[in-house]
Amino acid sequence: MIRTRMSNNNNQQENKIDLLEVFDNGYPDRDYLIKHTALEFTSVCPKTGQPDFGRIIIEYIPDKKCIELKSLKLYLQSFRNDGIFYENVTNRILDDLVEKLSPRTMTIIAKFTTRGGIFSTIRADYESPEYAELQDMYLDEYFDDENESERRIS
Repeated sequence: MIRTRMSNNNNQQENKIDLLEVFDNGYPDRDYLIKHTALEFTSVCPKTGQPDFGRIIIEYIPDKKCIELKSLKLYLQSFRNDGIFYENVTNRILDDLVEKLSPRTMTIIAKFTTRGGIFSTIRADYESPEYAELQDMYLDEYFDDENESERRIS
């Protein structure tokens, strides 16, 4: 018999995000990469009820806020008894962290241990519209300057 353990109601979702705490970024005018790796992530397979084990890698360029690590640990541990698919938990973590932090960019990589001979890696990305526009502007200026230099050489 297959057991289903889905626990993704709205109340629990709101409670999970409330576990996350942030602090002010001391260098909001500088782009720098923050990388956190949680080696002991666990959740439950919603089809079989068996535990899933994995590694969650969080990379982001902060804007005004950074994540407080103890709260991140507690947030990730809150999935321990949740029946949730790999793809859903990866995107859920991204959505919650983006909502709390409003980072310039963020990537979540979830690497789950082998189950049934299959090793799964899920990647979800976010880039703020403002940051993407700024990057495009810098690239345009760079290539405009490069074209101007080429014109002077010819």
